[in-house]
Amino acid sequence: MSKRTLWKGPFVDYTLFHEVRLSTNFSIKTTSRNSVILPFLIGKTVNVHNGKFFLPLIINEDMLGHKLGEFIPTRLRHVYKKKIKKNGSKIKSK
Repeated sequence: MSKRTLWKGPFVDYTLFHEVRLSTNFSIKTTSRNSVILPFLIGKTVNVHNGKFFLPLIINEDMLGHKLGEFIPTRLRHVYKKKIKKNGSKIKSK
């Protein structure tokens, strides 16, 4: 399951841990994608940095034990633009 040794325990960034303890309603911004999701984060909204901007992540019970970066994609999907005829109808491009 976890490759980190048991005596070290799960990794949580100190600034993330400190902000979660002090915050009440607002969302928390973090760049620590390698922090493990622990029970004190359940129900919070964490804005995780994906390399370009911050994406909101609402944490639930199913995410326990996983890392924050697993739920935020770092790469954008490439989408081809659709061609438009002069009269306004759309044509799918190949």
